[in-house]
Amino acid sequence: MKKIFIINGGQTFAHSGGLFNNTVTNWTADTLRELGHEVRITNINNPYTPAAEAENYKWADVIIYHTPIWWFQVPNGLKKYIDEVFTAGHNNGIYANDGRSRKNPDINYGTGGLMQGKHYMVTSSWNAPQTAFTLAGEFFDEHSEDEGVLFGFHKMNQFIGLTKLEGFHFHDLEKNCTAARLQAYHQDYIAHLKKQFTNFIGVS
Repeated sequence: MKKIFIINGGQTFAHSGGLFNNTVTNWTADTLRELGHEVRITNINNPYTPAAEAENYKWADVIIYHTPIWWFQVPNGLKKYIDEVFTAGHNNGIYANDGRSRKNPDINYGTGGLMQGKHYMVTSSWNAPQTAFTLAGEFFDEHSEDEGVLFGFHKMNQFIGLTKLEGFHFHDLEKNCTAARLQAYHQDYIAHLKKQFTNFIGVS
């Protein structure tokens, strides 16, 4: 049994109710509990205490982030959550420093994390269609979600010592989210989730 901490970053703001990421969070929690894992969940829209959230990071074997992409970044509520929680975790189980020494400050940047041996996974949800990332001449210049918009997010998790599990990206959810596509996404995502936990975490 593994300890899984799920962070629901589906912020309620303007026309967004965060409903899709609520759904994905439920898919994730239900699946992992069925596999026998222990699950904790934080919804960034609800009141939280940074010190308690830092304890959730320290408790977990795997942190799973569910986030929409707003203007090519994570929502401001999720960013605020990370800023506050990581500050609470400074020299308290999340990271110690940037990894460098004053004797040789040119090397070893990004090696001061304290969460080695733990993993993380990201799901992201987009209005953009998948072809915007893959077709020549389209908006993202053939850069994947992880190589482009989410590059800094992955580096953030590497900085604190986490190892990446392959994530999952949901596309075209605003203009083309039919019941059939949602059902297909559900099936594909659950299969992906089970595969990741089989391959990397050792679930039988």
